[in-house]
Amino acid sequence: MNATFDGIVGSRPDRSATSPPGRTRGWTVLLLTVVLALAGCARQRDVVVVKLAHGLDQTHPVHKAMVHFGERLAEKSKGTMRVDLYSGGQLGSERECLELLQFGGLGMTKVSSSVLEGFVPAFRVFGLPYLFRDEAHRWAVLDGPIGKEILQAAEPVFLRGLCYYDAGTRSFYTTKKAVRTPGDLAGMKIRVQESPMAIAMVRALGGSATPIAWGELYTALQQGVVDGAENNAPSLHLSRHYELCKAYSLDEHTAVPDVFIMSLHLWKTLTPEQQAWVQEAALESETYQRGLWAKATEDALEAVAKAGVEIIHPDKTAFAAQVAPLLEEVNRTQPLVGDLARRIKEAKP
Repeated sequence: MNATFDGIVGSRPDRSATSPPGRTRGWTVLLLTVVLALAGCARQRDVVVVKLAHGLDQTHPVHKAMVHFGERLAEKSKGTMRVDLYSGGQLGSERECLELLQFGGLGMTKVSSSVLEGFVPAFRVFGLPYLFRDEAHRWAVLDGPIGKEILQAAEPVFLRGLCYYDAGTRSFYTTKKAVRTPGDLAGMKIRVQESPMAIAMVRALGGSATPIAWGELYTALQQGVVDGAENNAPSLHLSRHYELCKAYSLDEHTAVPDVFIMSLHLWKTLTPEQQAWVQEAALESETYQRGLWAKATEDALEAVAKAGVEIIHPDKTAFAAQVAPLLEEVNRTQPLVGDLARRIKEAKP
């Protein structure tokens, strides 16, 4: 889960900011939940009820964007469509929510594109380091034909990509030695997502990549299981990892987007008009989320600096040079990803 905070029978959707976030349950409980209580979509007195679950805290920009999505969908449909929102991992991890979408047990979710790598190979391209020249280039790609092509690539596995949420850029934060050059990562255990690209990237930089669930990371940092992690500024702040990690090196090695996604099973049950409402509301929530994200990033950097975290601006060219062989290997061994990377690099804002 990128920029994320990693079911329950009879659990209720969020109705206020005071609802408990819940905890991830095992797959058996999730399956029972689906069988006994959950469906991706239900019809109540001619109202289509869409169940939307994610693993984030209710203060997160993505959660607020999803609330906005539900409000806009209700307005567009004149109350004939409703979103029930489950936050904080109540219905499982990102991977488990994706699996629920695939067989129709859940209607919608948000996942990091890193998690989608194991379902849709095209999403691996976003895990490549230094893929985008700058922010304008990134949004030109995501909002353009290439971004839409990658979203559509999920349909053969019963997932309908709607839009991309901003998850910023990922950088290293550490408990002991600060990362000022790639050489500083030598021998350091760095937590990564369960992403082949993320693992390969950290290894290429000389670190030891250690996949750990997001919800277990604070304890892992505290106990020295890992020496650091890599993520965006809001995640460093909201997770309180800054209490343990006092150096944040803004090398900005990847810009891995979040993906707002719907079960293809649910999508196909909707009328063309309803599909249009969903897509329009999703794009409006995308714009809303990006505004929230920019402010959250600014506030997070200010807050962690005040808490004593050293903000480091290293020479990014040194990091980019270190991972160049990884890009060559991808071009050689993964033609699909290599071709997408080439087209992305050639795209103009």
